[in-house]
Amino acid sequence: MSKRDYYEVLEVSKNATEAEIKKAYRKKAIQYHPDKNPDDKASEEKFKEAAEAYEVLSDAQKRQRYDQYGHAGVGGAAGGGFGGGGMSMDDIFSHFGDIFGGGGFGGFSGFGGGSRSRGRRVNKGSNLRVKVRLTLEEIANGAEKKIKVKKYVECKSCTGTGAAKGSSHSDCSTCHGTGQVTRISNTILGQMQTASTCPHCGGEGKIITNKCPDCAGEGIVRDDEVITLNIPAGVEEGMQLSVSGRGNAARRGGINGDLLVLIEEEKHPELIRDGNNLIYNLHLSVPDAILGAPVEIPTVEGKVKVKIEGGTQPGKILRLKGKGLPDVNGYGKGDLLVNVQVYIPKELSKEDRKAVEKLKDSANFQPQKEESESFFSRMKSMFD
Repeated sequence: MSKRDYYEVLEVSKNATEAEIKKAYRKKAIQYHPDKNPDDKASEEKFKEAAEAYEVLSDAQKRQRYDQYGHAGVGGAAGGGFGGGGMSMDDIFSHFGDIFGGGGFGGFSGFGGGSRSRGRRVNKGSNLRVKVRLTLEEIANGAEKKIKVKKYVECKSCTGTGAAKGSSHSDCSTCHGTGQVTRISNTILGQMQTASTCPHCGGEGKIITNKCPDCAGEGIVRDDEVITLNIPAGVEEGMQLSVSGRGNAARRGGINGDLLVLIEEEKHPELIRDGNNLIYNLHLSVPDAILGAPVEIPTVEGKVKVKIEGGTQPGKILRLKGKGLPDVNGYGKGDLLVNVQVYIPKELSKEDRKAVEKLKDSANFQPQKEESESFFSRMKSMFD
């Protein structure tokens, strides 16, 4: 199922400010919060959908990629294996819990959001960036790529908890599991209360009684991982796709980072890319240009036969509709533009020279007014 437009999800315009987006998300999150709508799957999905939209639109770089490339730019292409659609409820509360302040969720004291975001720190794995080179044929059809990445992965010995077998976590005695310590100080303005990260547990709220020897209590180790990427058709050089949760694993069961995939294009030996259009320079001999001839034109789908009409002029542009590249957002396909060039030999045999000289004085071989149009003027039609 295709994703809805993120601006539509939050009901804001494409020119909305950061503050307007934040306000719109807060409104949607309160409306569809699971504690307000218990056992309502539809509301839960809308709650997740709003969080996914806010995750992209609240980040300047992600929003720019989304505006330029749509869902594919931030990993939302259907079936492409990219995107933030896999966010769990814990992910949402750990990412955006502070947007509602320190009290109850959205001012509703009965909701569970306040208790979910008490200040306990959730570890976040770092993002990874890789480059993937694609041929024009792979770009035209989409591609599945398997890549090996050296990264932090969950420790198998402790399943990412950081605790040795038979050991466990206990609530931090300093912050009592909240991850924060509160201090009250007397000032000339009266008592002032401040909260800060617990120095004993580092804000995690838990203490490991016996650390795992394989990961030294971190819950992660360095290892190789093979990742399958399903790249959508129509991507282009410099485009960056995001694979949610496939970056470095987080310490002690936190939220994994993302894998950022930078697209590089391999140069095609015959075709030149211009957006979704492709350009092919067809070199004709003088006789073929004069008399016409069948020719084979390379495309990303294989060769096609085209009949060149007699009297075809140098610089003429032939347009093969739909033989270009698909749009990454699914808005049709580009065309293949065939630029006709006539090859003039630099050297002639005596026989060839005599044949040309016989044709030289023929009226049919004198330049006509309509044929004197400049090459650059004809080239302009390629982009019309």
